[in-house]
Amino acid sequence: MSRHPDNKPSRALRGRAGRMQDGRGSGRGSAGTVRLWGRHAVEAALKNPERNHRKLWATREGIASLDGELPADFPIEYAQPADLARLVARDAPHQGLVLECAPLEDMFLEDVLTGDPARPLVILDQVTDPHNVGAIMRSAAAFNACAILTQDRHAPPESGTLAKSASGALEVVPWVRVVNLARALDEVAEAGYWRIGLDGDGPATLGEALPAGPIALVLGAEGEGMRHNVMQHCDALARLPISSAIESLNVSNAAAIALYAIATRG
Repeated sequence: MSRHPDNKPSRALRGRAGRMQDGRGSGRGSAGTVRLWGRHAVEAALKNPERNHRKLWATREGIASLDGELPADFPIEYAQPADLARLVARDAPHQGLVLECAPLEDMFLEDVLTGDPARPLVILDQVTDPHNVGAIMRSAAAFNACAILTQDRHAPPESGTLAKSASGALEVVPWVRVVNLARALDEVAEAGYWRIGLDGDGPATLGEALPAGPIALVLGAEGEGMRHNVMQHCDALARLPISSAIESLNVSNAAAIALYAIATRG
């Protein structure tokens, strides 16, 4: 495939934060910030040199649970658990830590395609649930994926809910957002990746479809699967060999199983 002359790498739009909601927070802070909570998410963000940290609200127990010490001049406001609960999403397990920080910087697709070809790329087609995207990001970190690629639209923003589900992986797995997913899939193919779409009706199992080279794993939206145009930009469609006793798996579970299969292929 030839690259379109105007097909420049699309910039990621890493969770542009909106205004705080009245009352409880949604995982977005004041304009231009994102609010994270929970020990793993907050600790990973604090250790990430790419993060611009604004303020940490915490209980003393929450501070004591962190691995390592914060700088003496770090902006901390001590609070009671009930006060922290008003800063985050309803019933969110903040574990005594709420961090307000800037969103991560934009990423370019070409930056992740020039890395280690042995590391798979995970592509999500309109997966909108932040819990699922966060869980997939956690599996991507566990199985050494090079990045998560989503469309700019029809994907959740960077948020506290997503970061909590990712359990720290948001800080270590690059997240690339593009305007046109089909065009991005063409760029992925040009970089030498074999694009495998997971589909319950795929003609082969994932194990049968896996080649020896670089893999781009494509997963579709919860319930609806991949769009037809995205399927057409895959080199192969494959299914997981699940029992007929159950119709399908949650997209985050399917991603974890598929990434394990890629990591352990012969």
